[in-house]
Parts: sequence; C-alpha cells; structure tokens
Amino acid sequence: MTGTLTRIRDTCTTASRTPLRTELRRGIPLWTGAAVALTVLVTLGAKADQWQGDWGATLTRLTSANTLLCGPLTAAAACWQGGRERRARTTELLSGVPRSQLRRAVMSAAPVALWAAAGYLVALAVLLAANLPYASGRGPSLSLAVSDSCFLVSIALVGFVVGRLSPWRLTAPVLAVCTYVGLGIPNYLESEARFLSPGGQTESSVSVPVWWFAPVMVAWLGGLALTVLLGYAARRRVLAVVPLVVAVAAGSLIARTNEELWRDDPSLARRICTDDVPQICVNGREGPMLAQVSDALSGMLSRLDGVPNAPTLYVENDARPGNGKAPLPRLTLGWDVVRNRLLDPGAFARGTAAGLTTRDCPNGATKREMSESERMYHTDWAVHDWLAPEDDPGQEDSEVKDGLARLRAMPDTSRRAWLGRYLASRKSCDPAEVPTL
Repeated sequence: MTGTLTRIRDTCTTASRTPLRTELRRGIPLWTGAAVALTVLVTLGAKADQWQGDWGATLTRLTSANTLLCGPLTAAAACWQGGRERRARTTELLSGVPRSQLRRAVMSAAPVALWAAAGYLVALAVLLAANLPYASGRGPSLSLAVSDSCFLVSIALVGFVVGRLSPWRLTAPVLAVCTYVGLGIPNYLESEARFLSPGGQTESSVSVPVWWFAPVMVAWLGGLALTVLLGYAARRRVLAVVPLVVAVAAGSLIARTNEELWRDDPSLARRICTDDVPQICVNGREGPMLAQVSDALSGMLSRLDGVPNAPTLYVENDARPGNGKAPLPRLTLGWDVVRNRLLDPGAFARGTAAGLTTRDCPNGATKREMSESERMYHTDWAVHDWLAPEDDPGQEDSEVKDGLARLRAMPDTSRRAWLGRYLASRKSCDPAEVPTL
C-alpha cells in the first residue's frame, strides 16, 4: 500500500513538473533570455570606455539598460506567451483540465520570467568579469542585481496577464512601447515618485544603496505583480489584497525615504597618498591611478620646488582644499580615464595648475580699475602657462605672452620669491594684492 502511494505521488510530481520543463526548453521563453543578455551586452559593450573599471558606473548603466530596454522586451515576450492559447483557440479545451487557472497561468508565465532573469544574470556576470582587472574601491552592490532581476520577473507576470486579457495580435508591441514610456517618464520627474521606478535611481557610481534597499524593492515590484496575477487567475481574488497591501507599504517607504535610499560611497572618502612632499592624494576608487597622476604632475611640482606658500597636499576637488592644499581635477571615466589609463597627462597637469591660478571671485568683487583687473587676469594666465605649458599654446593675449617671457627670464631665486608672493595672494580678489610681473 505504501509503495502504491509513493508511486502515485511521484507520478503527480513528475506530471506537474513536465509542462514547466518543456516550456523552459523551447519557444519564446528561451529566446527571451538570449535577447535580454544580448541587449545588455551589446548596449553596454558599445560604451565600455564609460563604465569599465568602475563597479558603480557599471551597475548604473546596467540598471538603465535593463529597465528601459529589457523591461519592454520582456513584457512584450510575456504578453505574446499569454495570448498563445487564444491564438491557438485552445482556451476552452484547457479550461477542462484538472489544474486550476492560477496554476496554469504560473506554469505558462514562469518560463519567460525565469529566462529573462537568467539572461540578465548572464550579462551581469560577463560585465563584472570585464571589470575585475581594472576596478578598485568597493565591490559591486548585489542589491541592484536583486532588484533588477525582480523587476524582470515582475514585468513578465504583468505582461503575461495583459496577453491573456487582450486577444489583439498587436498587444505585445503596443505594450512594449507603453512600458518604455511609462518607465522613462519618472526619470524626468522631480517628485519622490521617481524612486518608485527601478530606473529612477540616484547615480550609483558615487552612491551605494542602503542595506534594506533590495528587500523593499522586491516587496514593491513583486507585490504589484502578484496583485495583478492573483486578481486575474486566483479562485479567491480577494487574496490579491495581501500583496497589494505589501506593495503599498513598500512603495510608501520608498517614496518617503527618496534620496536617503542612497548613501555616499565610502571609497570616495578614503584617501590613498604618495609618501613624498608635497603629497598627492586620490580617493580609494582611483588608487590605481596614483602613479600616473604623480608622473603627470612631476613637471609642475619641480617648478614649484622651493617656492614659499606652495601647496603641500594635492587632493581631489571634493575635499574642499584649504590652507596648504590644492585641488586636483576630477577624473571622468571615458573622457579622462579609460581602463585605469590617464589619457592626457598634460591636460590633467593644466587642470591642476588652473586650480592654483583661478580665483573664485563673484561678479563685481574687484573694486579696482579695469586695467588693474586685467593685469591680475593676465598674471594668472602667465603663471598658469609657466606651471603647465602647452605644446601648442594657440592664440594668447600679448600681455600674457610678455608676462610669461618675463617669468621665464627671471633668475631662479627671484622667480621663487615672486611666486611665493603670488601664491600668497591666490585667494584674494583685490588686484592690489597680486604682485606685478
């Protein structure tokens, strides 16, 4: 008797798994997973210079591509899957099988949802592997991966229900367009509602999500999807109220928290410095660039060697330099840095020199005559060009060229003394305090 019951149980279990296993191996679900992976890899691969080497930038662009491209694609594929029974005219036939409507719906929708999430995870693994040789600082945030995967599963369930309800063959492409528009609009909103969209998030290249970000986003997105699915297919549709309440609670928490869902990346506050004086410091994420930054500034630092009032510490410009400090230009991935390689060391040195010679003066701050203000301006540019000369200076004012020539002609001792007086005045907007060149 016991053996008979065991065989019956095994037979029922196998029968329940066979449709799902069959759906996973063929048809549009399989192609959906491949399309999701290919869409992400092609989209991000075309702009690899702008993310490779930065975990945060990689995940930011991955989330954007997943939301705006893979979301509509998955919704359309699931919608087409949901309308399959209507197109094949087997709705009445399947309604007579012993399985419940909810169970049949889950068995049909799950393959698209699972393959879409699998395609995303494959693309995620490839992108993270491409980052390993270059990225530093904090590691990748798994919270975004969890919320992105949950988003694809949720949008697949909603798209499937839409396909079941609408027999129109163009429902799938229309749903894709509407999904794209609906997911893109929150990016242009200023209200807290933009954080309810999986793509309306803070730039994660400079921020990291709070520890409870992933479970709350899963509750919000998954709750909405289960509400739609249960409202359509459950025998007791009142059960849809449960996930709806969970989704509303999670959505309210997200909207109230808004920007505080993200905190500053701790690796940006950590400094990695050289041992020499003056010290050059970069943040923890740009640690691999320290040697190249030092080489780029070696010429400028040699010109300032022995100059009174010269900075003793160079830091990236988020550190708000004060006395004895000078700002370093911010390195932008894809423009200044590609795969931990400083593209233009000369431009970096000129940007650093600009931080020493540019005065933060509001309009009308200089109360002297125009000729004195112009003299100060020309002096600043002459010092800038001497600290970080360009290979092709182009069209410079004659006053700047003359000042640069006089600066070059000075004896070393006199030039150091003059530069010391100049650097002592670099925070002043009064031309009278700037020594005459």
